[in-house]
Amino acid sequence: MTEKNERGGIGKALKKYLITGVLVWLPIVVTVWVLTYIINASDQLINLLPSRWRPEYYTGFKIPGLGVIVAVVVLFITGLFAANMLGRKILEGWDSLLGRIPVVKSIYSSVKKVSESLLSDSGRSFKTPVLVPFPQPNIWTIAFVSGSIPGVVQQSLSEEYISVYVPTTPNPTGGYYIMVRKSDIRELDMSVDDALKYVISLGMVMPDELPLKKNKTVPVLENNIFHNADENKDQQSAVTAEETKE
Repeated sequence: MTEKNERGGIGKALKKYLITGVLVWLPIVVTVWVLTYIINASDQLINLLPSRWRPEYYTGFKIPGLGVIVAVVVLFITGLFAANMLGRKILEGWDSLLGRIPVVKSIYSSVKKVSESLLSDSGRSFKTPVLVPFPQPNIWTIAFVSGSIPGVVQQSLSEEYISVYVPTTPNPTGGYYIMVRKSDIRELDMSVDDALKYVISLGMVMPDELPLKKNKTVPVLENNIFHNADENKDQQSAVTAEETKE
């Protein structure tokens, strides 16, 4: 019995240390792999230059990571150019030109609207984590408010609905676009990063807290900008008070 206990103890210790080693190295390996992939993909941009313009033509060897620097510089110059009046006029003409090409029109306009919605600071699209009953009542999942519902669709619904995106796990880039009744949505007082970590980790990486906001209100879309319903009520009350004083 003593020998069996010793063997069992040694086996458990080996298993414990092996798992600990995996937990230490796995994030490091995955991080290095992702960074290597990004650097290698960015370095392919150098191949678009003529051979005499490439750095390896003068140095005799490739410089890893140079594509990342080139990509950052190109993006910065593009943003600087698009921020002034002349750049905006040229981009408007470019958008108009691509908008006349049948197949390119659908792809270009869709990608542009999605990127503007995700990266723009003017709205709150995909910046509001919520709980929604999915795929059936009494089963809850984390989702993100994605935008407003078209008026034609809203008119066909008896109540007010909000469009949300339900990410899948562990790959949040795939998911479901659904329309949920506003009264069934519960807004979470947590950041988008915490919500994504919680989804990607299969619920194993817990945020510090997962409380519901006391007001339980969901932002509404007005003039392509999300506003909190309670903020709108406060603004309306202030306007009414000013009118009463006058």
